[in-house]
Amino acid sequence: MKKNQLHILSSIQFSRTRILLTFSFLFFIHQTFSQRLQIGIMRAFTSSSIQFSYGDGIYEFRSDTTVICEMTKTDKITLKRDGTQIRLVKNEISVGSYKQIFIREKKKNSHICMTTTAPTARKQRRYMNDFIVKTEGNESLKIINEVEMENYLSGVIESEGGGGKHLEYYKVQAILSRTYALDHLMKHYKDSFQLCDEVHCQAYLNMMRFTPTIKQAVTETKGVVMISPDFKLADGFFFANCGGQTSESDFVWNVPVPYCKSVRDTFCIHSKQATWTKTIPKNQWQDYLVNYFGYPISDSILGPMIFQFDQPKRTAFFISPHLGIPLRDLREKFKLKSTWFNCSLVNEELVLHGKGFGHGVGLCQEGAMRMAFYGYTAEQILKYYFTGIEFFNYTDWLFLKQKVRDSMEL
Repeated sequence: MKKNQLHILSSIQFSRTRILLTFSFLFFIHQTFSQRLQIGIMRAFTSSSIQFSYGDGIYEFRSDTTVICEMTKTDKITLKRDGTQIRLVKNEISVGSYKQIFIREKKKNSHICMTTTAPTARKQRRYMNDFIVKTEGNESLKIINEVEMENYLSGVIESEGGGGKHLEYYKVQAILSRTYALDHLMKHYKDSFQLCDEVHCQAYLNMMRFTPTIKQAVTETKGVVMISPDFKLADGFFFANCGGQTSESDFVWNVPVPYCKSVRDTFCIHSKQATWTKTIPKNQWQDYLVNYFGYPISDSILGPMIFQFDQPKRTAFFISPHLGIPLRDLREKFKLKSTWFNCSLVNEELVLHGKGFGHGVGLCQEGAMRMAFYGYTAEQILKYYFTGIEFFNYTDWLFLKQKVRDSMEL
């Protein structure tokens, strides 16, 4: 084959590859934004019997493609674990048992009420859109909420932060929660859903019910995500109150996060959670430091310092790094609100005076709330707490990321 023919063939093959990559990329975008998120709900407890009742709109209960029944205003439908199957009981009449059940809304953005009735009765919850109910383990049911991104985020923000906050603060939470969700879509792959409703993903205890401003914030930031300086989806760490200074990330997790630098924060210092006090028996404190870390209690200089610690700004270690006593370990052991504290001995008790509430890395929620109150925008607030981050529409970011990859392959 001649050289120019080889060149033409190579160009055709490269073009086909580019077309295939572009098609795959666009298909991924379409899938991400046209399909709903799959969220495992009620994961904090076992559910072997769940009662569904009217919320808004008519729902169909299906087994694969077959409609089992409808649920309207006056109906109550209970799904019960029945061996390896799920028994459906409508208005106290058993209808049948099925391998799995799909609960589909007939009108977009309807919602349904659900209550766990066994093994323990739980408080009623409400969720929007569609559901899949499967068996799990030997006795329980697995409930997956197939929910629109906007509805999911609204429920998360109300579950995490409650009502009564400024619109710009809710925009902050919307951007952080959206970025987290899109960056962790494979977190529960082995469980056959994407994210769960617990705090190690994002709290999602109900649909948004009481705070319309949250829905507005989600809508006005639609598609916006936070991007790190290395052009990846950024981890939007947050906590309740920093006490006046956020923490370096490696003080808490050993691993530095370049865009989570320590910043001074005067916005949160007058909040209720900005300061705290705790007393610990002298012997408990000493025994733990000596027995667990080998603190040199007999040393003429360091010995007395075990009860006298001053921390004018956030640090990582108790007294000195060479002693190897991480403040995060003391926080965990003695259930302290933060790692930022001073201590002194009063009679037979160690008195700790601390600042802040939480791990201290990233965004201080009470500081951000105050900034929003003073008129700062969501982007200004996020850029205050996160160094060097930028904001993109998720589809634009995916496109640019793919373009970078393509250019590297040329």
